[in-house]
Amino acid sequence: MKSHITAIGTANPGERIPQLDIANFMKRAHQMNNGETERLDALYRASGIRYRYSVIKDYAMKNGQFHFYPNSVDLEPFPSIGKRMEVYRKNALALGLKAIHNCLNQTPDLDPLKITHLITVSCTGFYAPGLDIELIKHLGLKPTVQRTAINYMGCYAAFNAIKIADAICTSQPSAKIMILCIELCSIHFQKGNSGDTILANALFGDGAAAALIESQPRTKSLLPIRFYCDVMTEYQKDMTWQVGDLGFEMKLSSYIPEIIRTGIKDLTEGLLDNLDLQIDQIDYFAIHPGGKRILEVIEQELGLPREKNRFSYQVLKEYGNMSSPTVLFVLKAIWDDLTHEDKDKSILSFAFGPGLTLESMLLKTVS
Repeated sequence: MKSHITAIGTANPGERIPQLDIANFMKRAHQMNNGETERLDALYRASGIRYRYSVIKDYAMKNGQFHFYPNSVDLEPFPSIGKRMEVYRKNALALGLKAIHNCLNQTPDLDPLKITHLITVSCTGFYAPGLDIELIKHLGLKPTVQRTAINYMGCYAAFNAIKIADAICTSQPSAKIMILCIELCSIHFQKGNSGDTILANALFGDGAAAALIESQPRTKSLLPIRFYCDVMTEYQKDMTWQVGDLGFEMKLSSYIPEIIRTGIKDLTEGLLDNLDLQIDQIDYFAIHPGGKRILEVIEQELGLPREKNRFSYQVLKEYGNMSSPTVLFVLKAIWDDLTHEDKDKSILSFAFGPGLTLESMLLKTVS
């Protein structure tokens, strides 16, 4: 028995913030001089990002008082990890419910009581009893629903959630699985002046995505055909995500795109091996937009025209990098572009994260 993605829903918090407004916040936070502000402006203009979303209003403030950060010149006393987790707990449920309802609205015949499994994915916040239990209560799910939490895996974690759902459907054909990926990346802003910190602050935003997985297809569905993963352990220090005293701290080397360049061909060949399918026969690409340069080097190495990668650029432009939900946003953009005539189209998807982990997935459209 196969699994099918039968609905995808997305959601963002209320603050849609222009990228250049966020740059102005960063200039103040980092107390930059004229030369530093010019370099920051250049970085933000070249990011390929026009907007990001955040549960924190301060990033949109042009004047006036901050709500989360102190109104001191240096933002001291800087918010503690406890204060940041409080923001996560207050906002995660509402955003997650918004994404799930968006997903379920596409399948109005599905009673939430029929959901048998719930998989939650996040690397930006934790508490217990957790989000999964709150979702059971607010969605009216059966208390016997089977729960799985995928935590702290980063941008590629949605792939692991889909793999688990695929395995469940294979063994339990009547299963109906709800996946929720939710990240509040913006609550972990750090004000250090290292290149890694400044780069991370330029990329990440907040979002949630939900996917319904069932054994039987619906009018429009995506069928996972194969998964393939590789880990380049020699580069594990180039992308890290650590819990610090004042929030979660990211190390994001500027060499990440070149590292991905060295591994993307082998990853693609491993996924497509024995499938009698060549890269130029792929109809759609759902590449996690970890950054504009990552998309560009993959195009160069695989010989992809930019047009085939347009959905990833679209998501990067409108939302930035939201970590784990982002690739589902890209799949949703492709989903919305499909018509009833798009049957048996192929979709190749990639995502990358700490490890350095390279994940890939091949899907087919079903209509």
